[in-house]
Amino acid sequence: MRADAARNRRLLLAAAADEFAERGLDASVADIARRAGLGKGTVFRHFPTKDDLLAAIVLDRIDELVAAGERLLAHDDAGAALLEFLTVAAHQRQQRDLSFLHEASAPSPDVTRARERMDTTVARLVERAREQGAVRADVTGTDVVLLMCAPNYVTSYVPGAPPDLWRRYLAIIFDGLRPQGAHPLPHPPPDASL
Repeated sequence: MRADAARNRRLLLAAAADEFAERGLDASVADIARRAGLGKGTVFRHFPTKDDLLAAIVLDRIDELVAAGERLLAHDDAGAALLEFLTVAAHQRQQRDLSFLHEASAPSPDVTRARERMDTTVARLVERAREQGAVRADVTGTDVVLLMCAPNYVTSYVPGAPPDLWRRYLAIIFDGLRPQGAHPLPHPPPDASL
């Protein structure tokens, strides 16, 4: 991809994420193009449909998380690596509200494959942390995937919350993952195919 095309793609993805976050899925292509400082034709050259644009936003987010997770798999301290991964995930969400994605239509095959890669990476991080005794033996990768957005979700209910309040709830979550003082969980883990 040429440098100017790559730059335009980055601008469009950032503008679309902001526009969808503010207006929901009804955001118009014209508004996205205007926010990016580009023409509507440029949007359609990169993303023929709105679903393609939504899929690209999701893929970028997941690719960032997978890259971080794969890098952290080499970390000697698996517990610290898992905590850093959860911090990256929560910080990524705090930077840009992507809750509009829950309203999107069925994910594309590319998004499904990317999520599977992310789930596998998270499962490997959790497995390493369990092997080192850093997290409880009954915690699964699926548990951690479901908890990734929780710190930001919780703070979204606090009017005027300080921007780093999510860190408090991430610490509470991570303390709950640790084996010290843990009680048996009252329900089996959810199916990994959620």
